Amino acid sequence: MPDAPRDEDLVRRFLSGDRAAFAALVERHERRVYNLALRMTGREEDARDATQDALLTVLKKLSSFRGEAAFTTWLHRVTVNACYDLLRKRQRAPLLERGDDDLPAIEPPPAADHSDTSDLSIDVQRALIEVPEDFRVVMILHDVQDLPQEEVAAILGIPVGTVKSRLHRGRIALARALGVRPAGASGERPAAAEPSDGAMSP
Repeated sequence: MPDAPRDEDLVRRFLSGDRAAFAALVERHERRVYNLALRMTGREEDARDATQDALLTVLKKLSSFRGEAAFTTWLHRVTVNACYDLLRKRQRAPLLERGDDDLPAIEPPPAADHSDTSDLSIDVQRALIEVPEDFRVVMILHDVQDLPQEEVAAILGIPVGTVKSRLHRGRIALARALGVRPAGASGERPAAAEPSDGAMSP
């Protein structure tokens, strides 16, 4: 059985007019895109919308992919941006300010990928949605999808030191959302959103 073509080979084939190559890319990565979107948005409907938006963006902008980073790195970046766009449109209130009846019905991802091996409970998934978005995405990419900090930094276009800082603050915010007092967090202020330019000291 021949080896499966690399993502970059499929991209080149698509740009040369092989439309089936794009279908192969979608089949290979759609579940990963959906799983990331579901954990970012916490709602199945939003995850489907973000997945569709991300894949449409990939289709439109695939010619701009230069291969300077792995295709999956670029795909993650597109997906994260689609999630940010959707969350801004929704402008949802923090879940802690809602009644239990308004909590999203978080569904498990439709198919297994590495993130499913983390076995996040429904309570943890709900608490994760309460973590500020910039911290949440770093935790999902690193703690849930097990991507190296260097790849997370490349996906988000931020320094590795900022990734480490956001991981630390995100874990504290997650612990608070779960009602757990983080060790050494006595008197510490809640994690605040970072400047939009991502300039945060480690």
